[in-house]
Amino acid sequence: MNFEGLDAGMGEFPPNLHGTLDAGLEPSMDPHLNPTLLQGVELEAEGLTMTVPEPVHMMEGLFSELHSVVSEVGIPVTATHFDNQEEMLWMGNHRGHATSFFGPTMGRHSSFQVHAADDIRHIQSLETGVLFLSKSNLKCFTRGGLVMFDYPMEEGADMHSLLMTGNNTLLMGGLQNYVAEVDLNTVQETQKFTVEIPGVAIMRQSNRFFFCGHTSGKVTLRDLRTFKMEHEFDAFSGSLSDFDVHGNLLAACGFSSRGLNGLSCDRFLMVYDLRMMRAVTPLQVHVDPLFLRFIPTYTSRLVIISQTGQCQFCEPTGLANVADLFHVNTVGQLLMSFDVSSSKQALGFGDSGGCVHLWTDVPEVSFNDYSRETEFALPCLVDTLPQLDWNHDLLPLSLIPLPLTSTEPLLSDWPTALAAPRPRRAPPVDPEILRTMKTVGFIGYAANPRTRIRNQVPYKIKDAELDYDNYKQVPESPIGRDEEPHLCMVLKKYRKVTIKYSKLGLEDFDFKHYNKTLFAGLEPHIPNAYCNCMIQVLYFLEPIRCLVQNHLCQKEFCLACELGFLFHMLDLSRGNPCQASNFLRAFRTIPEASALELESLHPHQLHQETQEQEGPQAYRGASSSSLGSSVESVIGKLFGCEVENSSLCRCAKETVRSSLTLLFTMHYPEQNSQDKVIKEYDFAEILKKSICLEQSTQAWCENCEKYQPTVQTRNIRCLPDVLVINCEVNSAKEAEFWKVQAEYAFNKAMQKEAKETSKLDEAPPPMPSEWCLDGEELCSMEGLAIDTRAEDLRHVWIPLTMKMSISKSQGLEISSWSEGDELSAVEEEEGASLYDLVVTVPHIQDGRTGGNLVAHIKVGETYHQRKEGVTHQQWYLFNDFLIEPIDKTEAAQFDVSWKVPAILYYAKRNYHTKYDLRIKNPIDASVLLTEASLARKQRKSHATFIPLMVSEMPQAGDLVGLDAEFVTLNQEEAELRSDGTKSTIKPSQMSVARITCVRGQGPNEGIPFIDDYISTQEQVVDYLTQYSGIKPGDLDAKISSKHLTTLKSTYLKLRFLIDTGVRFVGHGLQKDFRVINLLVPKDQVVDTVYLFHLPRKRMISLRFLAWYFLDLNIQGETHDSIERLSALQLQKKYWKARGREPGEMEGDHAVKSEEN
Repeated sequence: MNFEGLDAGMGEFPPNLHGTLDAGLEPSMDPHLNPTLLQGVELEAEGLTMTVPEPVHMMEGLFSELHSVVSEVGIPVTATHFDNQEEMLWMGNHRGHATSFFGPTMGRHSSFQVHAADDIRHIQSLETGVLFLSKSNLKCFTRGGLVMFDYPMEEGADMHSLLMTGNNTLLMGGLQNYVAEVDLNTVQETQKFTVEIPGVAIMRQSNRFFFCGHTSGKVTLRDLRTFKMEHEFDAFSGSLSDFDVHGNLLAACGFSSRGLNGLSCDRFLMVYDLRMMRAVTPLQVHVDPLFLRFIPTYTSRLVIISQTGQCQFCEPTGLANVADLFHVNTVGQLLMSFDVSSSKQALGFGDSGGCVHLWTDVPEVSFNDYSRETEFALPCLVDTLPQLDWNHDLLPLSLIPLPLTSTEPLLSDWPTALAAPRPRRAPPVDPEILRTMKTVGFIGYAANPRTRIRNQVPYKIKDAELDYDNYKQVPESPIGRDEEPHLCMVLKKYRKVTIKYSKLGLEDFDFKHYNKTLFAGLEPHIPNAYCNCMIQVLYFLEPIRCLVQNHLCQKEFCLACELGFLFHMLDLSRGNPCQASNFLRAFRTIPEASALELESLHPHQLHQETQEQEGPQAYRGASSSSLGSSVESVIGKLFGCEVENSSLCRCAKETVRSSLTLLFTMHYPEQNSQDKVIKEYDFAEILKKSICLEQSTQAWCENCEKYQPTVQTRNIRCLPDVLVINCEVNSAKEAEFWKVQAEYAFNKAMQKEAKETSKLDEAPPPMPSEWCLDGEELCSMEGLAIDTRAEDLRHVWIPLTMKMSISKSQGLEISSWSEGDELSAVEEEEGASLYDLVVTVPHIQDGRTGGNLVAHIKVGETYHQRKEGVTHQQWYLFNDFLIEPIDKTEAAQFDVSWKVPAILYYAKRNYHTKYDLRIKNPIDASVLLTEASLARKQRKSHATFIPLMVSEMPQAGDLVGLDAEFVTLNQEEAELRSDGTKSTIKPSQMSVARITCVRGQGPNEGIPFIDDYISTQEQVVDYLTQYSGIKPGDLDAKISSKHLTTLKSTYLKLRFLIDTGVRFVGHGLQKDFRVINLLVPKDQVVDTVYLFHLPRKRMISLRFLAWYFLDLNIQGETHDSIERLSALQLQKKYWKARGREPGEMEGDHAVKSEEN
């Protein structure tokens, strides 16, 4: 080093920096130990390093050494890196070994071998692990040293640099003529960019460019998307040593060529202004620069490091000051690596002697602004025996452990007469296997769901253990608000499910993780989505599904019509969730929606609406007053039960009224204060008393002309096809009644199982003649019970099947019935019927989420036949978009500490055979005819569309350009994380405001035939005029001059086009159809977003595509949906470029665009 011009005292170091080895340290600990390398460092007896515990006094703002540690003596440290997530400093040495040090005390955290021979050239920390780059290998380890993946390079690769370009992508460069891009999710190379100048030794990134430093001394600026070279700086004539970028400045250091003398370190730093893309005045420094970094704290300071350990701070636009020099005590070793922490408070150096030096400018250093907690290895705890005072008189001799020397049996050894071996119960068969199993003879075949490891079955004491999360939380009491809080654990599949939104909205949300069936779930983020479970219940009642899909009327907000539209989407969906936004919009217009009368709202409302004769396709039914009419609505026939209510006064006057009820509410017996124990009741007994209710109330008596105590009695005249029961468990007293009755039923089942087991023990085991393969029923062979499953009946009180009958002498009779048995011919002649449990709706009480409603539904054969092509019945859990097959006993289990029964459905066996289950589409071509506008001020001269003529009616395969505009009803709810990113909690609620359809062929091609503005009764918070072109007043029927219609009217037009089979062309149609609440088959959608989309690139806007391909300037001041229909022209341009005719089918255009 040349020290001319420097202070002569700079080379003299104080004596306290030159420590000596401790006199007690034996030199034989390591024969290769060089004492001159360990000045100021102590070695523990086990060989671990520890710093000299000297007090450190530092001035804030001036860097000074805090600690120095030795990793491996004599092995050069080739890479250092401050962890970006935790308070750790990583180092890698020349022999491929990595070590991490924790915090400012530099305590060793982990140490492991990364590569057997090659040196570690670059280290990069991730959220889940740490990347290590060697010459021909990229490895990822956990911070504890476990291998996550190993990615080998191509033969001949010589990698030097690594750069993270995203959360899951990185670039790697080296002495070869290419830079490789690797996806960390798949650990595969995604792209390979050729570089014009080989030897990419250093890479940096800003918000504008990638910067590549080459061994030839040049720095190239490359495009962030294509990696093409945009600019080039010829920094040094020899070679580049290091460079860094901050703001609009780029500073570089390197070597200059000196002719025959080779290369020499250049003491001028090259500084470039990235705004003007030219060099500014070079910066002269007083050290030979090898490393440099920007440290932007108060100013944009530069730190320049020489190989001998000299450090200098300077401003990139000013003169270097000699007073800003300090020296790293390397004891004659050379610095090999350098890094700066993200907080800019710490500097890390690695030298050729194996030492790591930590420098800082603050007394309490922190490597990151927000570091997470570091996990440490648990120490090995060895139990030691306590010290015993043998001389103490009161010392108990039992504390002295003695070996067992006697041959006498221990008290814990049970004799054979008192103990019997019991085999372990076989684990239950996976419900997915039972659901898909096909039986041939007595053998069942099913595909392997691969939910378990091959040839291994986990041994669990309790089957429900895996359904609980490993944390404890005490929520509020689920029943009584004034009760003491207690611990209750809600199974994971029953908890309220939420959608996690990203920048792409729902496109990257994995719904298949929650639903592996082909049935469609419902999204929960819409207002009033609490009734999603009841929508599923009505959908899986076959007569209801057919009724509402055949229904159509002129009423704007008709629940039956909207339910029919929704059920049509559920029929078409193949496992993807739907949203009931239009149905819930009509649902909000009903006053009962705010009262949450879930159990009675749907049947009563549908019963009323399906009787209204407002359309030619509407079901014709009698009003509720004319019960004797021969024409009844399907709702009345399905749920309706004619009841006779009699009121008997003291004066012996009896009043009898007849009415139709659609559900029954449970009434539980009153508990006397003297009875401390709740009596045992059968569910059928309580249900009979609730249906044939008898109670005393105050009522008006016309004979007495005043209110008198009256006895009111209710009797039924007929049995409904579907019995709906409201459980009415609203208090802790009723919940306790359910709990006690379930315990009574469980104890009975256990006693019955014990009796059967004792009989089997007495009798010799018979040899089975044939095996019974049945996943649902209990198998028995001549008295040999294979599985009684009494343990599964815990928390079960309700029967799976009931027998009900009405006789003149006895009245209503209800009793529990075995599920597999049928009625005799005599019982059928007497009018008895079997009712099977088909639906249970429990209320999940979860203090963490506020609770939610789910449904257990027994899905019938016809639904499985349509969706999966198999004929069987199966119970499923429906929790919004989570759908999972369950066992039938789970549907009847109610642990009232968190799972409270709400509604039960019992269906008469084979009830659907007497209903017409054919569906005829009620939507015809008349919906496309001209209609009057709701706006009072509309003028025909201002019409923006020409309706279709009869000769222009669309056919299957015709092209129709479509676009829609929306307004915002509710703003999105989001939160900012600590790292500055935004997390969407609830998306904004949009409502369609304008729908435009354009002819795609024919003489009037390009002319709209639908341009409807949608009237809305809900409050609009943002018209989004800049993007939608909708202005305040356009949707108001009193002042609007547009063609204003109802959403239902325009919805019917689009449904007719979809059912006809037309193909919609547009830009971003996925979001349009989602907000309109339409499900369109993929082969009927041609989206220009995907036609012109390259793999792993961003989506291109319609404005750019129209300008680039069509030379059109659209969406200037406002956004007009007719302008956006230039997507038709873009599609023809695409077809022309592909050499195809516009009439050909596009197929899966998204996949084909990726092939380009």
